[in-house]
Amino acid sequence: MTAQIQYADVEVGTELPARTFPVTRATLVQYAGASGDFNPIHWNEKFAKEVGLPDVIAHGMFTMAEAIRVVTDWVGDPGAVVEYGVRFTRPVVVPNDDEGATIEVSGKVAAKLDDDTVRVDLTVTSDGQKVLGMSRAVVRLA
Repeated sequence: MTAQIQYADVEVGTELPARTFPVTRATLVQYAGASGDFNPIHWNEKFAKEVGLPDVIAHGMFTMAEAIRVVTDWVGDPGAVVEYGVRFTRPVVVPNDDEGATIEVSGKVAAKLDDDTVRVDLTVTSDGQKVLGMSRAVVRLA
């Protein structure tokens, strides 16, 4: 695969389509099985509260993975992501109800770089609070 977006067609300020990702306790169990991360803060409400968390929280790497989907869906090729990094600023709290939580992600092209690459800055929130800071990806375009 190659990127579907052309470098020449992108400007600083170009907005990526925003997405909202649902997260339920079942989602966390599935991710734990796939990743091997069975830390009880991600599934045991009593334990999470005992260690000072408000409730069970989503895996940080799960949150990162959901956020980068906005970029990979936009560019059309996951292999086009050259760099990706975030700072974890607040956990995604996942209540034990029918709705769970949501992760809201928006992004925009913040800089055009050399070698047909752009830097995309992401805004990632849950329950109105920023959950990832300094969320940035460098993407090679066609």
